Amino acid sequence: MKKIIVFTAAIALLNLASCTSKKEEKKEDSKFTTTNPLKTDTSFTKEYVSQIRSVRNIEIRAQEKGYLQNIYVDEGQSVKAGQLLFKIMPKIYEAELLKAQAEVKAEEIELKNVKLLADKNVVSKNEQAMAQAKLDQARAEVSLAKLHLSFTEIRAPFDGTIDRIPLKLGSLVDEGALLTSLSDNSQVFAYFNVSEPEYLDYQTNVKARAGNKVSLLLANNELLKDKGNVEVVESEFDNETGNIAFRARFPNPDRLLKNGETGKIQMIVPLRNALIIPQKATYEIQDKMYVFVVGKDQVVHSRNITVAAEMPDMYVVSSGLSERDNILLEGVQKVKDDEKIRSEHIEAKEVLSHLRLKAE
Repeated sequence: MKKIIVFTAAIALLNLASCTSKKEEKKEDSKFTTTNPLKTDTSFTKEYVSQIRSVRNIEIRAQEKGYLQNIYVDEGQSVKAGQLLFKIMPKIYEAELLKAQAEVKAEEIELKNVKLLADKNVVSKNEQAMAQAKLDQARAEVSLAKLHLSFTEIRAPFDGTIDRIPLKLGSLVDEGALLTSLSDNSQVFAYFNVSEPEYLDYQTNVKARAGNKVSLLLANNELLKDKGNVEVVESEFDNETGNIAFRARFPNPDRLLKNGETGKIQMIVPLRNALIIPQKATYEIQDKMYVFVVGKDQVVHSRNITVAAEMPDMYVVSSGLSERDNILLEGVQKVKDDEKIRSEHIEAKEVLSHLRLKAE
């Protein structure tokens, strides 16, 4: 019985050794493709989160206290400059105007009488001057009363769109109360933050950056049909974030964009002597990117790299590789560090020209 057990164990060991040998032979027979990083001048599209603002967006507030007598517009309505929006009950201000006008008439009569007496030397010229000053003061009161009365009619300062109207007809309005907001959305501003190195690259590569044109990716992942222009860079960096704000202006003829929307600015960033590798030649461990470098002895060694930018199916490498390195292109998930392989080299230009897939 013991002989049978020993014999069976020996056969199992032989079979295991045979299987292992076949796997190793099969692995040795496998041929992996390699390539090298390509150094070239190129560009990539950098995205920045942006806040969209109307070119003009203001709060319409009451300048006088009173009851809201009329609302001439509705929320979301387009209005023209000078159009009447609201009216506050004007009775008290009309009465003040009538009172001021009556004071003017009284002072005019007084001045006329004093002038006649002054011409006859009955009163001094100073008396006439005093009467004239009182008339001027009364006329100023009329102007002030007219101004207060005009404040009861609230008109649009420019063409735009009415926002929400929080107060309803008949509400008691205090001076300074918010009546609505008015937005001019014929054009919009997109504000986005740029890091200090990117700002310096932008300012020092005026000719290389293909002008100031940028695109806007909307929240539904659709590009705005019209491109915008970067026209303003703010004067100071934010001490907390180390960023500086850029402002791009976009045309908005269809009024698609509204104040307060979000989007992503897409800016073309030029790269000089960039080192490019296929994405599928990389793998990631704990947020760090690696490639397998194949030595002359056909042994693979993992190497940590730093990715500076991402393009469709490609990475721009800022450190960890040189254009002379031979890197594993296919099968990065099938080999192990310090493993010897058989490889076939493909030129980088050929690989990158029709590259579509990432690593598997």
